[in-house]
Amino acid sequence: MSNAIDIKVPDIGDFSDVPVIEIFVKPGDTVKAEDPLVSLESDKATMEVPAPRGGVVESISVKLGDKVSEGSVIMTFKAEGGAAAPAPAEAAKPSVSAAPAATNAPAGVAEVRVPDIGDFKDVPVIEIFVKVGDTVKAEDPIVSLESDKATMDVPAPLSGVVTAIGIKIGDKVSEGSVILSLATGDAPVAATATSPQPSPASGRGSDTAAAAALSAGNAEIEAGFALAYAGPAVRKLARELGVDLGKIKGTGDHGRIVRADVEAFAKGGGAAAAPAAGKAAAAPAGGGVGGIDLLPWPKVDFAKFGPTERKELSRIKKISAANLHRNWVVIPHVTTHDEADITDLEQFRVQMNKELEKSGVKISMLPFMMKAAVAALKKFPEFNASLDGDALVLKNYWHIGFAADTPNGLMVPVIRDVDKKSVPDIAKEMGELAKLARDGKLKPDQMSGGTFTISSLGGIGGIYFTPIINAPEVAIMGVCKSYWKQHSSDGKTYTSRLTLPLSLSWDHRVIDGAAAARFNVYFANVLADLRRVLF
Repeated sequence: MSNAIDIKVPDIGDFSDVPVIEIFVKPGDTVKAEDPLVSLESDKATMEVPAPRGGVVESISVKLGDKVSEGSVIMTFKAEGGAAAPAPAEAAKPSVSAAPAATNAPAGVAEVRVPDIGDFKDVPVIEIFVKVGDTVKAEDPIVSLESDKATMDVPAPLSGVVTAIGIKIGDKVSEGSVILSLATGDAPVAATATSPQPSPASGRGSDTAAAAALSAGNAEIEAGFALAYAGPAVRKLARELGVDLGKIKGTGDHGRIVRADVEAFAKGGGAAAAPAAGKAAAAPAGGGVGGIDLLPWPKVDFAKFGPTERKELSRIKKISAANLHRNWVVIPHVTTHDEADITDLEQFRVQMNKELEKSGVKISMLPFMMKAAVAALKKFPEFNASLDGDALVLKNYWHIGFAADTPNGLMVPVIRDVDKKSVPDIAKEMGELAKLARDGKLKPDQMSGGTFTISSLGGIGGIYFTPIINAPEVAIMGVCKSYWKQHSSDGKTYTSRLTLPLSLSWDHRVIDGAAAARFNVYFANVLADLRRVLF
């Protein structure tokens, strides 16, 4: 029987035809379980596919630029020791998901550990779905963790019987913490698995390295990590080598920092090569953008001037800051302002809320704006698109995100298939998602897949502002508090009309000013008379 094992793309959610942007191994390489194999880049995130087990790379079935989906074969392994072994159905989950690492212990017992969960540490266990003696299948949820960003269900990496549980509700865990043990029925392996250790060759790091950097007072390196455009494995390698990602100019697509950049910088203090012309990436304060060096961020002892107190940014604010900075620097923003007459629509909204009073659903102006957005996006499809290199990906679905203000920072839940839902349905779903956002329980899939975003300051105030585009989208609509304004069609007689200020930010690489103006006018006309959505 052949000892070749096909390694396939695992479940990556709703994504398909995702490009391969980096390959970390070559034929003949020996890899360990959880070593990164390839890196994929969807329109939402970069995903590194780790090895589901150890082995020797026999052949690689993909090349840079190839597009893959769940189940695509990416390479073939020869099992460690050359012995035939059962082939896993697919690779371990990508590092952006919540798939756990599993290491085999003697006698066919596997220790299931907390996987790579980003920069989160000491995450509380809020639910345990199994007990000793339970039989679980691969992908069955085993525990639920709750960070200050989202709730994450950790699935079983393989099938087996639970022999021991190493945590209880309320315990705080980090990457590598043992969750439980599974009797898998597999043949035992030579060595007992231990907690992950730093290994520059494998690209896997540890929280110890990060803690050491912090204890040494290396805050600048941490700032670079927060804003650098690099995947999890590259970040881990940089931590092990003590490399400040903020000082590296990436040579990958769109300025991405790849493994070779980190290794070259560690050896010679410089990047692997100059980035390709025209490729820019977000950089931290004091770093560089598009080859332009910025002045160092000023360091000031504010206590010299008066009393101060220090308040750390929430994790959500840190993540948002990195994304917003990248989007603002990389995307050439232009904002076009306009206004909509919503007098009649407001009267209709008030009337509908009276009729729906017993249902418990309360409709704000935002669901109507979402319906208007879909109508405008269908008429101007380039606004419902994303850039993919030199091509424009036009999307034939309409998932609208809305900016939600939470105690921990800005979040953007997404309402899917707005074109297929009624206004009350949208209002109900918005309320549910907004509550999850405030409670810190939004799941990643509830914030992904958006094609257009509406940022509403509602009744807070203001007239116009410049919303920042939520990449990889190409436009965002900002709205402020409506106000009464005198209108005249002939310059002689005036009537007071309820007016909604509109601020449309658009990516000038995709959209020109004339198209943006037409979009705004059409959007405003639909709000003025919703019967236009029928045409």
